[in-house]
Order: sequence, then C-alpha cells, then structure tokens
Amino acid sequence: MRSRALRLTVFLAMIGLLSSGPAVRAEESGDPAALATALKDTSVTLQDGLKASEREGQPISAKFEIEKGKLQLSVYTMKGNDFFEVVADSKTGAIAKTKKITEGDDLKDAAAQKTAMAKATVSLLAAADAAAKANAGSRAVSIVPQLQGGHAVAEVTLLQGTVFKKLTQKLD
Repeated sequence: MRSRALRLTVFLAMIGLLSSGPAVRAEESGDPAALATALKDTSVTLQDGLKASEREGQPISAKFEIEKGKLQLSVYTMKGNDFFEVVADSKTGAIAKTKKITEGDDLKDAAAQKTAMAKATVSLLAAADAAAKANAGSRAVSIVPQLQGGHAVAEVTLLQGTVFKKLTQKLD
C-alpha cells in the first residue's frame, strides 16, 4: 500500500514538472491570464513607468509583460535619433535597466512609434490617464501609438480583474 502511494506521488510530481515547461513558455509569449495574475501583485502603474522613463527620453510606448517568467514594465523612449528600452521594476517603479535599441523588429517598432508621436499633441501619460479614468476600475497595461488616417492615436489595453479591453485614444 505504501509503495503504491509513493508511486502515485512520484507520478503526479512528474506530471507537474512536465506541464510547468509549456506554462512558462506561454507566459513569455504573451499569455493574458498569466499577465493578469502577475499584475495582481503590483501597485506600480503603467503611468508610473512612463513618468520614470522620462529621464531617458520621451516615452513612445509602454507595456507590462512577462519576460523570462517575471513581470516587467517596458517603456520605449527616444532621445534625439536614438531609441531605448527602459525596464522599470514592477514592484517599485524604479528604473532597473536601460538598453539602446539598435536592430530588428524593436527598431522598426520604435521608428513607427516615433512617426506617430511626431504628430501627437497629447502625451502617452495623459492618454493612459484618460483611458483609465474613463473606464473606472480598470488599469492601463499597454499603450502603443500609431497613425490612423494620418492622425496620431494610441491603442490602449486596459485590464479590469481578468478581462482585457483594447480601445483607441486620440493623441492629436
């Protein structure tokens, strides 16, 4: 009887180990449920990250994300013709690291965001505040500027509980 219970325990432990790998990969690829769960443990807001990143340039986008199994707040900024990814600590809002963006899709995304922000008359901080205020009980979890019909807008993703909602906020 005892060896049967031990085998069952070992079997269940192995299932747990085998199933944990894909869960981590799902989080890193943008699992909304994992993000919602991780955000429950932080009082830092997207707006806090936007404010903190201003010392590294003008914020041009921001998002909470799961990176290597941990929640982080990533803000793209521009200073002159250079782009940076500023990572803010999701517990304190303090800048944890800054990295220059020099290649790949990140550089393409930053250039497109710069083009949209060049037409903006409203900051991302003000747009995120307005979106959250207009949707009581929600928090902004990402904001990305873009051009629509020649006008600057921001796609804002809000989270209320475990429900995500995307909306468009005018920037001009």
